[in-house]
Amino acid sequence: EERGGARRKRRNKSFVLLCKIKVSLSPLCSQGLFGVPELSGPAGFQMAQHQALREAEFLVHKACTHPPGAVTVETFDQLSDSLCRVADLADFIKVAHPDAAFREAAERTCVEIGTLVEILNTNVDLCQSLKNLLGNEAVLATLDSDTRRVAELFMFDFEISGIHLDESKRSKAVALNVKLLDLYHEFLNGSQLPNAIDKQVLPEHIRHCFSIDGNRVQIGGLHADSPNDLVREAAYKIFLYPNTSLLLCLDELLACRHELATLVGYESFSHRALKGTMAKTPGKIIRATSRDFKMMKEMKKKTHTTNPEVMPWDHAYLSSAIRTEMFNIDPSIYSPYFSLGACMEGLNRLFMQLLGVYFQAEQPKMGELWSEDVRKLAVVHETEGLLGYIYCDFFRRPDKPHQDCHFTIRGGRLREDGVYQLPVVVLMLSLPPPSGRTPSLLTPSMVENLFHEMGHAMHSMLGRTHYQHVTGTRCSTDFAEVPSILMEYFASDYRVLSQFARHYQTGEPLPENLVSRLCESKRACSAADTQLQIFYAALDQVYHGKPQYRSTTDILREVQEKFYGLPYVHDTAWQLRFSHLVGYGAKYYSYLMSRAVASMVWRQCFLQDPFSRVMGERYRREMLAHGGSKEPVLMVQGMLQKTPTIEDFVDALVLDLNANVKSPVL
Repeated sequence: EERGGARRKRRNKSFVLLCKIKVSLSPLCSQGLFGVPELSGPAGFQMAQHQALREAEFLVHKACTHPPGAVTVETFDQLSDSLCRVADLADFIKVAHPDAAFREAAERTCVEIGTLVEILNTNVDLCQSLKNLLGNEAVLATLDSDTRRVAELFMFDFEISGIHLDESKRSKAVALNVKLLDLYHEFLNGSQLPNAIDKQVLPEHIRHCFSIDGNRVQIGGLHADSPNDLVREAAYKIFLYPNTSLLLCLDELLACRHELATLVGYESFSHRALKGTMAKTPGKIIRATSRDFKMMKEMKKKTHTTNPEVMPWDHAYLSSAIRTEMFNIDPSIYSPYFSLGACMEGLNRLFMQLLGVYFQAEQPKMGELWSEDVRKLAVVHETEGLLGYIYCDFFRRPDKPHQDCHFTIRGGRLREDGVYQLPVVVLMLSLPPPSGRTPSLLTPSMVENLFHEMGHAMHSMLGRTHYQHVTGTRCSTDFAEVPSILMEYFASDYRVLSQFARHYQTGEPLPENLVSRLCESKRACSAADTQLQIFYAALDQVYHGKPQYRSTTDILREVQEKFYGLPYVHDTAWQLRFSHLVGYGAKYYSYLMSRAVASMVWRQCFLQDPFSRVMGERYRREMLAHGGSKEPVLMVQGMLQKTPTIEDFVDALVLDLNANVKSPVL
């Protein structure tokens, strides 16, 4: 009992440290980023890259010359790990580091490593060593199921890269993949750039709502939360105005993807992308019905606007206005109860109850962090010990991307010396920093985002896969979001919130009726929000299906009219801001699929008792522990103890839209 009390005391102290702005860096040892000695400066990326390439050369030779066996798969995984440890770290630094020189060096490294990976995926000798293994029944019989699965996944990577093609076509596949890397970079950069317009075009009384540069107005977003419908309309039409060069870039990107898919033997890029997922083929994407637009129209009439019709620029604002009117939801009422320290302690207690896991603040070394407001947490299991590290990059700062993300920096794996390589991840949020005596205070949506991203982190921490190729979130895209979305249900349950939500000044607990209203408000207009997601998913599928030989804007207009209840706006090209087309190409439906699975897991396993250790252990054993080393459908089946059908997925989404569905205590 005394040891347990001491451990709890240490954990509580860690969250006091977490919420202070300044970090005392250890002067004992100056290291590079994430403790990688080479990365004490931008030039270090070149050294790390060269070291990874030399190691890759050695491992390729080993894989090609060693007799087939478990060592073949282990060598492939070492090869994957040596490249990923550099590429994944660079992938994060290129977007998050405040120093442009670091960002540029990391970007170059991403391109170099990415190019090598495409070349290795069409290396005939390397592939043959894997074929020798998979074709030897006697050797296969000696392998455990995880090793066989990882071997098959590596072979799948070869197959979708065109390893079966002749030399000229393989070279063409590599060239297409390398070209796609450049197109991805061009499209992502272009999708974030603002549009400018002569300020005289805008009515004088709304110009102050935008950034003005001389005689030009810069519009870098949709201003979707503005109460002025003219501001929303102007922002929508200007920010989404077509950019000819970016339209051509998207056309070329989609054409290259289709050419690559057909070159390696698939009907479309969508068919290629969905192999190995829960959806399997494009025909199984979930659809749902819609409602709510009538309610939005009634709300818009109350604004006495000259245009009473609900337009796409109204969706987010009117949904928020309806929630506020119906449930009196004001984020400023909730924020004092959600200090960052309290929320982290709440997560700490929840994970301890469910999984026997707690956080412990770590003292970073000089040069280990990219910003002084980043925190480093060790994740510790009560009996297994240290599981891994989470770097918490939580606070807003100039030039930091305004996005909430989970980045894998290093995957977990069992090393050849028998020691487990601990996973390392970064959680990046955009929270308000502490100010004076006021701690960082979170809105309900920020709390939900924090829980969501922590779901990804725990997926990375709690897996103990033999191979890093399948560690944590390295699984099918439509399963990777399940743990994070499941955490959103915990973030909306009063039994969970009541454990930590206290007013930062008075210590008063968050009133239960506020949580009840908040939960009810989330369901208002949720059907329209779901329909919007269905529209996005359908557009993604059509773009990556068979070529339509017409503009992406014409396709957008048709899909919007079919799947969304609001009209297309002339001379806009929303698809040019749809950056998920790069990272989630043909897989944007994953959010809907994952939400359906998470809903089923919550209702069946945690709704009655969100602190159930029995269910928590089953959750880790059946879902989190495997990463991508097990078929996602089998993991869901193990958790639910039944095989879900597509109808079950649809029913789960519909249940979430039902305003009468409440937890037992609300």
